[in-house]
Amino acid sequence: MSLTLTENAAKKINSLLEQEENSGLHLRVFVSGGGCSGFQYGFAFDDNQADADSLIKSQGVSLLVDASSKDLLDGSEIDYQESLQGASFVIRNPNASGTCGCGQSFTPADAGAGCAHAGY
Repeated sequence: MSLTLTENAAKKINSLLEQEENSGLHLRVFVSGGGCSGFQYGFAFDDNQADADSLIKSQGVSLLVDASSKDLLDGSEIDYQESLQGASFVIRNPNASGTCGCGQSFTPADAGAGCAHAGY
């Protein structure tokens, strides 16, 4: 399983982790059903690693990925971007055939393409 962070993402995550004051926390990255494209990304700090979780180290940050999200996130890169519109984490996912304009949901490559809101 490959999941990487850009330097900007690692800096932001480390900053957020410092605020939590818990050295045992990992960043859990997951996929759940929902969003206008079928699946949505999620992030949460977690100090519990399940047996089926993958533990990935990238840029000095420990990431946890559950078994059901593993294939959907494999090969992805997480970035953190700041612009006039705001700041957010951005996932570049080679397993997505399409994303919605919000950037928070995606359609897996094997499920077809497109946003449920396309055409409005």
